[in-house]
Parts: sequence; C-alpha cells; structure tokens
Amino acid sequence: MADPKGFLTTDREGATSRPVGERVRDWNEVHVPGSLLPIIGKQAGRCMDCGIPFCHNGCPLGNLIPEWNDYAYRDDWRAAGERLHATNNFPEFTGRLCPAPCEAACVLGINQQPVTIKNVEVTIIDKAWDNGDVTPQPPERLSGKTVAVIGSGPAGLAAAQQLTRAGHTVAVYERADRVGGLLRYGIPEFKMEKRHINRRVEQMRAEGTKFRTEVEIGRDIDAAKLRKRYDAVVIAAGATTSRDLPVPGRDLKGIHFAMEYLPLANKVQEGDLTVSPITAAGKHVVVIGGGDTGADCVGTAHRQGAASVTQLEIMPKPGEERSPGQPWPTFPMLYKVTSAHEEGGERVYSVSTTHFEGDEDGNVQWLHLIEVEFKDGKLEQKPGTERKIPAQLVTLAMGFTGTDRKNGLVEQFGLELDARGNIARDAEFATNVPGVFVAGDAGRGQSLIVWAIAEGRSAARAVDRYLTGASILPAPIRPTDRALTV
Repeated sequence: MADPKGFLTTDREGATSRPVGERVRDWNEVHVPGSLLPIIGKQAGRCMDCGIPFCHNGCPLGNLIPEWNDYAYRDDWRAAGERLHATNNFPEFTGRLCPAPCEAACVLGINQQPVTIKNVEVTIIDKAWDNGDVTPQPPERLSGKTVAVIGSGPAGLAAAQQLTRAGHTVAVYERADRVGGLLRYGIPEFKMEKRHINRRVEQMRAEGTKFRTEVEIGRDIDAAKLRKRYDAVVIAAGATTSRDLPVPGRDLKGIHFAMEYLPLANKVQEGDLTVSPITAAGKHVVVIGGGDTGADCVGTAHRQGAASVTQLEIMPKPGEERSPGQPWPTFPMLYKVTSAHEEGGERVYSVSTTHFEGDEDGNVQWLHLIEVEFKDGKLEQKPGTERKIPAQLVTLAMGFTGTDRKNGLVEQFGLELDARGNIARDAEFATNVPGVFVAGDAGRGQSLIVWAIAEGRSAARAVDRYLTGASILPAPIRPTDRALTV
C-alpha cells in the first residue's frame, strides 16, 4: 500500500485548467501542461489498495489500478507504465477521453471523493513517452496468417496491435484520409491533441501493422473480395449512423449532424482547410443533445466565435450527487460540467424541439421548443410552455443508431444484424460469416472508449484462436458484458 493514511490526510485534487479567456482563443488541450506531476504522487497515495478493488469492475479493461497507483506514488514510472500497458494499449487516449467509470467504482468514493485514477493514468503514460519507455514490440516470428481490420478507431487499433504482436500480418482499412476514426475527427483538438494518435500509429507501423487510408470497404473494395484476400476480417467500423430529428423545418440550411460539424473543425487544425465550411462564427448556435458529443460541439462553437451557445437536453437535469437509485459502485448519471461548459453558454433541460423556422432564403433562424415531463413513465409535453430561441446553426448530437448501412459493407458480407441495428455476433465475437469478426461499437452499439479498446483486445484473442487453434492474448470482456449501471 502506497500511503496507509493517504486517503485520510490528502484531499482530492485534479489538473489545473488554463484560463477560459486564454484557451478559447486556441485549440490546445485545456489543462496546464505539467500541472499534474507535482501533485500526482500524493493523489496516487490516496488509493487504499482495497482487498476487493472495485475499480477493476468499473473498468472493462480490468486495469491494475492499485498496482500502478503504488508505483506512481513511489516515482517508479517505468514499472507504472509496464503495469498500465499490461491491460491498456492506449492509456493516453483513455486518460484524456474516458469518463472514468473506474472512479465511480472506487471504494473510497463510498463516503469521500474517489481517487483521481484518470489523472494518474495520463501522467504515467505521458511520463512513459517522455522517458522513451514506449517502444515498438514487433513479434519474434510471423504466423503466415493475414488479417484485415476495417476501421481505425480505438477498437480497430487495439485489435490490430494485439494481432500484429501475435505474429499475424495485419492491414487496417480506414475510409478517412487519416488513421484514428472518431478519435481523429470526432474528438476536438482541445480534448486530445492529435499528436497522441500520430505517435501511437508510428509505434504500430514499426511493429508491422499496415494502414490503408481513404479506402472504404463496400465502396472502394468489395467486402466479399476482401474476405477472400485475408484469412480473417475484423469489422470495427463503429456505430456511425447519427440519430436524426424528423420535425418540420429539418431540411433548412444550417442544421447539421454533430459528425458533419466536428470533423471539419478538426480538418482546419490538421491544416487541410483554412476555415470550416460549417462555422459558428457570429451565429446563435443551438446544440441538441446533452452528452459528451454535444459538449464537444459547445466547445468548438466557443472557439469559432459563436454569438451565443445553447445546449438542449430532453431529459431532466441530473443531480450533483448519487441518488438512492444509483448506488455505489454503479456508474451514476450526474450533472457534469465539462471544460466546454465552463467556457460559457446555456444548458436547458426537459425540453423537446417541435419545429424549426427559417428565413426567405431557407436558412434556419429559430428553434421552437416545448417543456416536457415524465408522467407514468412516458414523456409528455407541457401545454403553454412553447417558446422559440434564435438558432442560426444547429448541431444534432443525439447519439447513434447503428453501423453504416449505406456503403454496402453489411450487404456484401451478408451480415446479420441484431434488433438494435448492430452487427450480430456470438460468444467469440464471430459474425454469421465464417472468418469475419466484429468489435467495438459496430457490434456493441454506441459506447465508451474503454469498452472499445476492451472489445478490440477480446476480439483479437478470438481471431488468434480461430487462426491458430489457441491464444495467449488476453480477453478482458465477453460480447455480452455490460457496464455496471442500474
């Protein structure tokens, strides 16, 4: 145990954020670089080294949290990095982007603020990169087997790295012009600078993984032909079909899915564009959807110089503390203030959009809404609460409904779907097509980055067994496992 009295003598302290007025003028990560290092030892020392560390259950990767907390407390960064990488291929991603279900399950969180597990994690991996401890791990010998991975998000990258290290020849196909999937074009630069993806991809290239960008399976390459070319295929194409809002006025100009809006802003940061074709500059912006993607739209609009930003959520405002119906160690639905919300804007709960109103040129100008409430388990409108708000740019961030069906991948492979529009798979991550497996949101549905990496690692083991008859690769989850919620 790092510090037997640490949880009694040390209060929770997180990373220091840059001033709002400074950070909204650039796209760098919001936290002060290096602000965690002076405090992280004591923060790691708050870990109680529990007899039953429920943080393991909160994290689908099964991260060895008490162990690397102990190493971080003792400034043994190399050992901490080794224990971190034992279960997580990309801790620099999760340490920045994961909502930390491990912290919700922290035993200390029963009656105190939990350990800052996420901050400890990102500090360890940043130190590992700085110290040169993250190096390529090419296989000792090749198996002679070939694998195609469709999609380069966290699930696809994790599966590809595991299978490459197992000795298989792996090619990752990505339809975008750069590797990373939603990590690249769905996550704003201020949440995670893309240099973190770039150096991890270079590590994977040095290990032997091949990347094929701007190739969409189903359009550019027939899926059936791809199946014949490789011994196995892993589909990790995500759940990229955005949920729409079919109300009057939806066809007005200026109403876009979040995944139309956010990638263009990222392309500006990549240097591909000077100005985004969809910009919030000088406009009244409305973001429909109260989740993380909605918050990403809020932060992006601030940086583009929006006149105002309003975020709408159909559900009631969550509480700031656990309710009796969401006991520890489940992942609670709490009122969350992200860095984007700190930067301004208004958040409106329990409202539903009735229609949009435009000008004579077909541009959206107003959004009409009405308050809603739950009655007998159903969401009902409250008469007399209608109003309209200015809206010259509207982004729809209401989640995703399944994998892409428009590019022909599902039909060309002959894949079966489940009732929710996800690609169906068995207990071994295998689809109904022999040799074709599915990992990540394409099979699970919209989920968290830690679940995507866990799926990629587990699917890699299933593929390795399919190709060789046995595997020593880890499999942290089963396809049927679900988050610890109520």
